[in-house]
Order: sequence, then C-alpha cells, then structure tokens
Amino acid sequence: LSWAPRPGLPPASVALLASGPDGEMLWLDVTHRPGRAPWVRLMGRYLLPPCKQRWHTCAAFPPQGGLLVCGDRRGSLLLFPCSSSPEQAAESAGIANGGTSPVDKDSGSSLDPSCSAHRGALPLEAPLSVLFGLHGKTGVTSVTCHRDYIYSTGRDGIYRQLRLQGQQLEVLRKHRPCKGLQWIEELRFTPDGDLLVLGFHADNFVVWSSKTGENLHCIPCGGGHRSWSYCSSPSDEAFAFIKCGDVMLYHRQTEPCEQQVLLASLHGREIACVRHLGAVGVPSHGTLNIFVTGSEDTTACVLALSERTRAAVPLARLSDHISSVRALALASPVGPGDAGLSTLLFSAGGRAQIECYRLLCAGDPASESAVACQVIHVASHRLDEHWERKKNRHKLVKMDPETRYMSLSVVPGTSTEQLSTPWKFLAAACSDGSVRVFGLLEAAQKLVLVAESFHHQRCVLKVETFLHARAAGERRHLLCSAATDGSIAFWDISSTIAGATAALHQTEGEVQPLDLGAPLLTVMAHSCGVNSLHVHQTPEGRYLVASGSDDGSIHLCLLGVSPSGGQAAAGTCLRVLERVARPCAHAAHVTGIRVLRPDLLLSASVDQRLTLWHWGPGGLDALSTTFFHVPDLAELDCWEVAEAGGELRYYCVLCGQGLEML
Repeated sequence: LSWAPRPGLPPASVALLASGPDGEMLWLDVTHRPGRAPWVRLMGRYLLPPCKQRWHTCAAFPPQGGLLVCGDRRGSLLLFPCSSSPEQAAESAGIANGGTSPVDKDSGSSLDPSCSAHRGALPLEAPLSVLFGLHGKTGVTSVTCHRDYIYSTGRDGIYRQLRLQGQQLEVLRKHRPCKGLQWIEELRFTPDGDLLVLGFHADNFVVWSSKTGENLHCIPCGGGHRSWSYCSSPSDEAFAFIKCGDVMLYHRQTEPCEQQVLLASLHGREIACVRHLGAVGVPSHGTLNIFVTGSEDTTACVLALSERTRAAVPLARLSDHISSVRALALASPVGPGDAGLSTLLFSAGGRAQIECYRLLCAGDPASESAVACQVIHVASHRLDEHWERKKNRHKLVKMDPETRYMSLSVVPGTSTEQLSTPWKFLAAACSDGSVRVFGLLEAAQKLVLVAESFHHQRCVLKVETFLHARAAGERRHLLCSAATDGSIAFWDISSTIAGATAALHQTEGEVQPLDLGAPLLTVMAHSCGVNSLHVHQTPEGRYLVASGSDDGSIHLCLLGVSPSGGQAAAGTCLRVLERVARPCAHAAHVTGIRVLRPDLLLSASVDQRLTLWHWGPGGLDALSTTFFHVPDLAELDCWEVAEAGGELRYYCVLCGQGLEML
C-alpha cells in the first residue's frame, strides 16, 4: 500500500495504490468524511511487469496529468496511463452495477462490495514506459514530482532526475548526495531552493542539505529497516520511528543558523582541469562566462562567472565519477543558439572512467544564478566494465585498475555524410602508456572503444587532435600525443576513423578495438615529461605545435603536411619545417600553453607567472609577465572576444588551488 497526492483532488482526498496477487495494482481515490467511513472509489487497474518480488513501492502523479509513475521492488520505474476525468473511471466501474457511482455514499463501509466485485469493468492497463532495474535489486524508495521533472530515489545511494518525453520516461542524470549515504528514502524541496535528502547512513537517520553540502541532522535509530516519519516546519521538526516495538519521537525547535558563508567553495580539493564553455548575456546582469571545472574531489562543476560582480556561482555539479576528474573536453560547435549554449561535455580521470553529458545553458533572469543549466547524461565507459563483459575473463589478467585518463581531445570534423547516425570520436591519453580512441553515438547513448596503441610504452600525458584539409577537398584527421619521456608523436588516424565508423555501423556499436599503427613522426621536444600541449593552424595551412615541460622549457615546432608519394589519394607525410626551444622559460613546470596567433604565445607555470611571448626570426622573446594568484597551477584555457570597436581581446582562465580569470 502507498499513498500519493493527486493534482485536482480536494484537500480531503488522496490516491491509494494497492498491489495484489499476480502483479495487479489498484488505484483508488479515498475521501475523508468526518464522523463517517471514508469514501473509496476505484479508478484504475494496472499490471506490473513480471519479477520475483512483484509489487510497487511508491507512486506519484505528474502535474502534466493523465499519467502515473510507479517504482517497484525490483528497482524499476514504470509509467502508466490514467484517466484525467474521475467521472469517466467511476462510470466505467459502475456500469455493471447499473448506477452512476461505484460507491454508495450513505453506506457505512469504506469500500462498497460492488466496487470490488465489478472491478473487471475497468481494463487492466500495461505500462507505457519501463526503466527496468534503474535503482538495482534493492528497489525504488520514492518518486517525487517537482516542476517539470521527476525524481526517484533508491537504496543504491543514488537519486535520479527524469523527464517525460511524450509518453516515455527519459533519465537526465543521477546524483550521489554524499559518500556513505547508501540508503536514500525521500527527497524534500524547500521554499528557499534547497533540496533535502532523507536517508539512512549505517544505523543513523540523516537529513542532508544539497545546498550547503552538510548533514543537518543525524539521529541514531538503528537503521533503515523500520517504519518512520519526518516532518519539519519553520519553527520545529520531528522524527518518529519504531525501535524494538516502541514508538520513539525525536523533536527539536528550529534554531537560527549562526554560520555565515563568506565565500562558497567550488570544490573540496584542488581543481585539475577547466574549460570555457561560452558567454551568456542576461538583461540587468551583464555577460556571464560559463566554465566547467574538474577536481580531485571526484566531481565536475558547471559554474557562471560574472564580470560585473566577480562572483562564481555553481550551476550544476556532476558526481558520476568514482575517482578524480583530470581531463575535460568540449565537442564544438558550442553555440550560442537561440536557446543559449549547447555542447557535449566529456569528463575523464581515475579508474579509467569517461562520462559524457549534454549541457544546455541559457539566461534566466528570474533565477538566483541568472543562468539556467540543464544537464543530460548521455553515456559512460569504464575499461574494467569492458573487461567484465569478456568471455573466460577468469583466465585473463584484468586491466590495471589504477589506469587514469590524463588528457582528452574531441576529433574535429567526424560527422559523416554517408551515415544517417553520425558518430563523434574522442582521443584519450592514458597512464598505462596507451592512446585510445572512443566513438560516441549520442542518439543511442553508446560510448565504445574503437582503437588503441601502446607505442609510447610509458605514461601519456597530453593528446591533441586537428583536421587538415587538402586542396582536393579531402580531409585528414591527425593526432599528436606527448609522454613522460619528452617525446611528441604524430599520427594520421583518418583510416582508423573511417574503419571504425564502418564497423560500428555494421555491428550496431560493438567492435574489436583497432590498432592505430605506427606514428608518422616522433619529435624529441623535451628532456622530461610534457605537461602542456597545443596545436595552432597558420593561415598558410601549416601547424604550429607548442609544448611545455617539467623542466620549465618551451618548445615550438612548425609542421608541414603533404600527401606521401605526391598523390592526393595517398597517405600523409609530415615534415618539420622549423624548431625553436627556450630552456628555463619558467622556474617550474609549464602546465599551460596556448598559441594565440602564429607570432604570439602564452605560457603559464607553477611559478605563478603568466608570460606572453613573441615568436620571430630571432626565436622566442618575452613581451610581458603577469603574476597570478592560483598556486599549483594545473591547466590553462584561452578564448578570444571581439570588442565593439573591432579590437580583439584574449581571455584566459587558470585553475589549481583555486580559479582565476584574466
């Protein structure tokens, strides 16, 4: 049995869902009548999917009307149709009785016998949409509707955000409120915009605030296998539960919060990577820059930074990673469009885990942050999950669970005209010495490994991809990777992309990883690890490759691309046209570098210096140096903005033990 408030009913009425034998669930409207038995009206009959424990655990009526969302003991979410007119259901149930009401209002019984006897007059509805086992085998604990979204909780430590697409349920994203809270029971939305997560942590009842990221209450009650109820108001709050047959009550008056947050934190640990998503103009708020950051605290954060107030406001927090987030990549074009910014975001890091999201950001003057951000989880991939699907895996050596993705780069220009379902490709630098290429089909929510190479035989720190267009219109996809020995390898992955696309189309998303082959060219740029790498195309069709190293040096390499053998249909030949090195350009690791123009270079180091360089016939000359305030610099991102007068300005954002925009 479960109760569910239904929009449109009077305050004294509520819906009752009852599960019975053979997976049949009844929907009854119950009206309280003071001094008399409740008035009960049968509204619908539903059939739950077959499973071992075939009963529902919770239900809710979305505000759109005409639908019913249920969670069952198997962990599935179900969407059923329901009549938007109670009179139609009442008439259909009362036809066999020859009356206009299924219940005699003057009877003393809570349910008229004819209502049960003639329930066969109502059809047994099957679900319109089923998300099987969404919360695992431990079951769904609650379903809540808030605004245009549906939220479900389970005993898997996760609550999910969903929406209705026609008559289908679509999962947008999942949230882990805090570590250790594996038994989530319910969600409460407060008037001040906070989301309270109610659940059990070990043998304690916990109320977790998503806004402040802390436990508001922790009450020892013995654990979650018990009946309980929690109620709060602006003046007091109460928690009642049953323990050892006794009814226990915890009550306390609300005290004013004396804690004042002077500056809210973006992450709990250092920021390892940052990407600039774009800018959103909001009336009366000016221009807001949207960034995505990844941290050692295992989360990624979408935030808005106002140039007017200089305040960073988190818009969304992504908590799908089980280890640190070390690399981010955005699939261009980013926008903006009529509805704001839209792009695909890839995040990767420890435990060889990649997550993919669709980000939608638009101005919203009514909200506190002035920007509305919608996050849709598209796909995910883990190497050990790939290993667990292999046959005879007990005879194989499992992949290194400590493998980390160090860098990501989206392969440009891979939308294929010959296929109706275009794939996007992602290159990853891995700590196990490999360069891997993944394919993403957003419509099918598939992210698969399509190619790899262990050429470097040591940790690969950076990877970049770029597109070369030949005179005949042919395009070649090129990749460069840098390792801890200071070498930079250049690959032509055009045939790999074409072969993977054909194989993915034929096998519907499951392929054996291809071999990237041998690189076209390898350049020993540094004496130790390459911590920063950037590729810039010159107007002459050449490519300027800039890199920074652990030893504080900067290396520039100008490459020319031509067909091998002199034929347009042949392979690719790379030639080093010019090289220049600047030893001791910085006093510490160079962890950020960007080529702004063919003659202009920007570098940033752990020595907290941001240096602008001019590249000319005489080599690299320092133009200016700015000291920034972020210690332990991890990464640098740059973008250009055309001002109203036609002046071109360059902006950069730095991350490490903090975040700074210049």
